[in-house]
Amino acid sequence: MMELNFKQIRQSIRQWLDEDIGTGDMTTMSTIPADQHSKALIHLKESGFVAGLRIAAEVFEEVDSSLQFSAQIKEGEFAPKGTVIAIVTGNTRSILLGERLALNLLQRLSGIATRTRQYVNALEGLPTRLVDTRKTTPGHRLLEKYAVRVGGGYNHRFGLYDAVMIKDNHIKGAGGITPAIRAARSRIPHTMKIEVEVESFDQLDEAIAAGADIIMLDNMKPAVMAEAVAIIKSQAPHIIIEGSGSVTLETIKAIAETGVHVISVGRLTYSVTSLDISLDLNEQKGVSL
Repeated sequence: MMELNFKQIRQSIRQWLDEDIGTGDMTTMSTIPADQHSKALIHLKESGFVAGLRIAAEVFEEVDSSLQFSAQIKEGEFAPKGTVIAIVTGNTRSILLGERLALNLLQRLSGIATRTRQYVNALEGLPTRLVDTRKTTPGHRLLEKYAVRVGGGYNHRFGLYDAVMIKDNHIKGAGGITPAIRAARSRIPHTMKIEVEVESFDQLDEAIAAGADIIMLDNMKPAVMAEAVAIIKSQAPHIIIEGSGSVTLETIKAIAETGVHVISVGRLTYSVTSLDISLDLNEQKGVSL
């Protein structure tokens, strides 16, 4: 499992809490006694794979270090509707301050993990690797890519800085695939790979001849993609082949069966539906009215 940079995450949580709380939670401060303590149950309102428990714990820790967060299931575990996935105990005001941010993160990350697992299951029995894309929520990429890993997928590049991916606009701007690869190769370290997006057989031939390390076959029908895969494997078997472009649960198996090594799916993050998760207070202690 990919390790998270919790120093960075805590800084983000502080900013997100400031955005939500501002000068104070007027409703909670005006209705809840300062010394009231409660137990809160975080539970699923629909079935799914849960991701973000540690993140939710960090939210409550940042709000009030005296709060106790106890996960009731393991990260990445599937749980049916109604399952209590965590219990938070402590000051009621503090619980309510952290409730929405903790739930927002849990819901989003669990939705991504659940969607990813659906795609992973669709590839069962095939060697193809499922990867995400850069189509993530600004400011949340680290967490969303983490959720993909929790769901059984893998990460593509994290940003523009850690790989060369020559796409259609780069090809136009550079004057073609060959000059684009030549220019990139002359400027990047020898440890960095070059990926090229191709949409036709002419582009495919040029990418192979120019020495691409990875070729992305973009928006090709399975029969066409299979032909392209055969060409690559016969001429340059060392090249990693990626399938991409409007991949759905209904089409991913056919794409994988063409022989591509990797399939990238933007839908894992950019259009995912959050998992429905709720927090309910079920016990109050020390009420002072």
